[in-house]
Amino acid sequence: MMTKKSPLYYILAYSFLGLFAIFNIIPIFYMIVGSFKSEQEYAASPFAMPKVFEFSNYSKAWEIAKMDVYFLNSLIVTFASLIVTVLLGALAAFFLSRFEFKLRGATYSIFLLGMLIPIHATLIPIFMIMKNMSLLDTYMSLILPYTAFHLSLTIFILEGFMRGFPRDLEESAIMDGAGIYRIFWSIILPITRPAIATVVILNFIYNWNEYLFALVLISSESLKTLPLGIANFVGIETASLTLQMAALTIALVPIIIFYLLLQKQLVNGMVAGAVKG
Repeated sequence: MMTKKSPLYYILAYSFLGLFAIFNIIPIFYMIVGSFKSEQEYAASPFAMPKVFEFSNYSKAWEIAKMDVYFLNSLIVTFASLIVTVLLGALAAFFLSRFEFKLRGATYSIFLLGMLIPIHATLIPIFMIMKNMSLLDTYMSLILPYTAFHLSLTIFILEGFMRGFPRDLEESAIMDGAGIYRIFWSIILPITRPAIATVVILNFIYNWNEYLFALVLISSESLKTLPLGIANFVGIETASLTLQMAALTIALVPIIIFYLLLQKQLVNGMVAGAVKG
């Protein structure tokens, strides 16, 4: 039975959330504003709005930083690992949540243990494994670790969501002659979209922004991802702060677009989780 919360609770909660949002938005806002300024105007008044919008900063940053190559590499690595992670995670979550077998608890526990391992503590072993497998300095040297590291969280979220579905769904489908994989693709997966949107956004943000593994496992200039390219660009164009801000804004755009596309599903998932809780 739900208890009615006092007005003071909502005032404090919304005040905290509002301050937290402002605290995170202000740096991004000034970064975007600064990306439209000339270097002289930014040095004179870094916190003021630009008098003239310098859209050329974006084309210069794109060209000087060679962002076309880095952008494409990030897209390939991010989406390849994302698709594999979500597909394998959804399949594993389906069997763990809808079927009972002897080692189910042990299997689920092994996946959960992956959430306790510090990711970057495995950097040296992964480097050695990739070297021995001749995968070093390839797309696969990033796709495989990114997939492995996010399977635990993906399975944890999707398994908890699928477990709440009524058994009548499978029973009705079996009565109509549907097999296990037909039930998964046509029934379970579509109604799991809110939870899938959550794991997709989390995985996308991490894969898109990941720096350390890409720095260690990738050495070819033609295979470097966007975080590596921006880091090199900052080193080359240290004096040009406005171009750096333009490059960072370009790197931020895909995350914002991706979130806006999945925002509705994400909110639905959070509401569904709240109702179940």
